[in-house]
Amino acid sequence: MKILDFAEHYINNYKRYKEKWNYEDGCIFKGALDLYKATQDKKYFQFVLDHINEAITEEGSILKYEVEEFNIDNINCGKVLFDLYEATGDGKYVKAIHKLYEQLKRHPRTEEGNYWHKKIYPNQVWLDGLYMAMPFYAKYEKEFKGTNAYEDIYKQLKVVRERMFDDEKSLYYHGYDESRKERWSNPETGLSPNFWSRSMGWLLMAFVDILEILDRETSQWTEIRDMFEEAVAGVLKYQDVESSMWYQVIDKPEEEGNYLETSGTLMIAYGILKGVRLGCLPDCYRVFGEKAFEGTIKKYLDIEKKELGGICGVAGLGNMPYRDGSYAYYISEPILPNDHKGVGALFMAYGEVLKLTSDN
Repeated sequence: MKILDFAEHYINNYKRYKEKWNYEDGCIFKGALDLYKATQDKKYFQFVLDHINEAITEEGSILKYEVEEFNIDNINCGKVLFDLYEATGDGKYVKAIHKLYEQLKRHPRTEEGNYWHKKIYPNQVWLDGLYMAMPFYAKYEKEFKGTNAYEDIYKQLKVVRERMFDDEKSLYYHGYDESRKERWSNPETGLSPNFWSRSMGWLLMAFVDILEILDRETSQWTEIRDMFEEAVAGVLKYQDVESSMWYQVIDKPEEEGNYLETSGTLMIAYGILKGVRLGCLPDCYRVFGEKAFEGTIKKYLDIEKKELGGICGVAGLGNMPYRDGSYAYYISEPILPNDHKGVGALFMAYGEVLKLTSDN
């Protein structure tokens, strides 16, 4: 119940991450809906409804959203619109869903068919973007068009597996530049230099949320499930024995300055726990997700201060000031309490804890 006390305080004192449509708010809204589904407490649903209604007009226009930015992050906040439409029947949510899908129809792609992360990052694929877009894409296709795009979704994930997975480490690199023009990219492979825990979290959440949506009898579901289980098995090699968390730079726990990071750990925990609940992972994996969740709460959640600590504020590749993907870069980004990415992941992961407990 202490976690729900924190959640209630957080939504009662909520401030938007930006005064425009953004993925960070989307993390909180998705997490709040997960808590609603797990608890049936309507305050979580009402919180999402109120804030989304501030951002969407009756005509389905979205607050300060520009399709021409071709920013894949902007798709993330649209995931909750499906639930709101199902619950209310209000057509403005469908109109907004269609506007976001228009972006995906026109979004630039690499030569191999993957969505660019952003227009300002040409030819680049980041693990983050898979979570931002693919579950929305899968849900849209299932609700409005059938299963024609399942193969496109699978192919994009398969390219990421082929280009970004390291067989020796059993981890995925954060980014890939097909053009090899970015300074951070390896001139031979196009890969960024390191393995970032939150990017692995984004990936596992993408996998499991897609698996929840896709029809299980399809070949694509089976192939994606296999990639998901492989990725989970890989990340478990690096779970800290004492805390059950994961480090910011996931494979370098002994390096100076590295730290146990909250958002990546909770995203991974969510992926594992939901994977077990959906039957995408064997039951024996459950303990790893539960220990990761409990370890994070023990280390970083201060109930009295209403504060969740240990969250990397942001990490990316390129742009200015230039982010080179080095180890030194990842540990240099500010650690921010109560950042939306970490709190959203907390809500999502706790929703899975509650659902698994209730199922048993």
